[in-house]
Amino acid sequence: MIRVPDAPTGRLSDAWRACVGTGRVELALRRDYQDSLALLQREIGFRYIRGHGLLSDGMGVYRPYDWQGERRVQHSFTYVDQVVDAYLALGIRPFLELGFMPTELASGERTVFWWRGNVTPPRSHQEWADLVRSTMAHLIDRYGLDEVRTWPVEVWNEPNLADFWEGADEAAYHRLYEVTAGAVKEVDASLQVGGPAISPGADEWLERFAEFAERRGVPVDFVSKHAYTSGPAQHVPFGVHQTLAPASALLDQFAAARARLKGSKLAELPLHITEFNSSYRPDNPVHDTAFHAAYLAPVLAYGGDHADSFSYWTFSDMFEEAGVPTALFHGGFGLLTHRQVKKPTYHLYAFMARMGPDLLSRADDHLVTRHPDGRVTVLAWAPVDPTGEPSGPERHRLRLSVPIASGAAFVRRSSADEEHGNARTAWQRMGSPRSPRPHQLDVLHEAAEPARHHLRLPVEEGRVDLDLTLARHEVTLVELSPVEEEAPPWADEGRLLGREAPG
Repeated sequence: MIRVPDAPTGRLSDAWRACVGTGRVELALRRDYQDSLALLQREIGFRYIRGHGLLSDGMGVYRPYDWQGERRVQHSFTYVDQVVDAYLALGIRPFLELGFMPTELASGERTVFWWRGNVTPPRSHQEWADLVRSTMAHLIDRYGLDEVRTWPVEVWNEPNLADFWEGADEAAYHRLYEVTAGAVKEVDASLQVGGPAISPGADEWLERFAEFAERRGVPVDFVSKHAYTSGPAQHVPFGVHQTLAPASALLDQFAAARARLKGSKLAELPLHITEFNSSYRPDNPVHDTAFHAAYLAPVLAYGGDHADSFSYWTFSDMFEEAGVPTALFHGGFGLLTHRQVKKPTYHLYAFMARMGPDLLSRADDHLVTRHPDGRVTVLAWAPVDPTGEPSGPERHRLRLSVPIASGAAFVRRSSADEEHGNARTAWQRMGSPRSPRPHQLDVLHEAAEPARHHLRLPVEEGRVDLDLTLARHEVTLVELSPVEEEAPPWADEGRLLGREAPG
């Protein structure tokens, strides 16, 4: 029996909810996308959203034209405004990522993703700077300086990878960063700009980025990087499989940034993990599983110890890096592609959103918090082996002695596991239909709801004994509320059928 302390040991970090990832920002022009984001915000409530392609061709910002034999450029923000308007209307702010390169401004033809985001340097850094200045000035004009000052501005995405930055040319990225940061600060010195948004396995870029920024006097307001635990892709038609490192490796990657920057002028800056997940591939089915929620639970519990934000990549299954989704489940929380069929990882985040601010206890399999009104919330998970061998025990028992100030406690338990809150299991049992019929979708929506149970437990000497048995890969939320009995003295369940209660 684990005795949960009476007094808080600190505050529970909400870095897990500071930001969430999306596919290319152009998707926010879609009504079904906005409906899904609205659901996400109602049930979880992220503060920022980050995605690729703000300046790519699909957003139509960079518009060169010829007039009387002279080349000119118009910057058009019609789609940018619609995207940002949609975000703000849903209570979420943009975490701006400046990229990719407009084709007419690019120095080369190398692209990434099926929607062909250009990943080459600008053929004119002056025109790129003009584009950045114009974009930031327009946003300030439309949304106000005080508002836009709260939006982080990240320069590019994973420049250490040739897929995202031609030749993974570090010197060329440093030049792009210097030009971009200078242009941002020319618009307003208080705007937040940072980078280098590197992928895992390239932390040495952080040290050289810090050296470059100090040597050149380049402004850096935050540091950003990404974290994943998946191995090389093992391709199958319309999907991949990958090995995984333990989830603790994500926490190690979070922590590595500040360790690398120790002693530099960037060491104390905010650290944003602007992408994290098990796999970076949207077509890896591991994202759809109950295993995935249990795998990531300790990351949500402990990640705020190491970073100011860590952004799940991505919230929506409409995630087109590998092409238009062809499978029922595809990379995100399950939202959008199939009318908001939720996955276990979605439930993990929704459970976290119901935790209290005061941290009482935290361990490898649970998190306990308290709300100001006296409610105690317990998030528990069955620990998993990332290799899948063994697949994990069928049951995991957790016994807690929880402080609560009343004579009885009302207990509400919500769970997601292999059988509950898990539409994928039902989908497989119905034959894995590629395009579920309406009645099948109804079943999947029903299967996607977490299991819910209620009971009442006695409180003795200010404590309640909570004995939980978790199924394999289960994530469960238990909410304990003090009972204030209001039943009248003549209430007697034994007399429901009009009979006298036994004497």
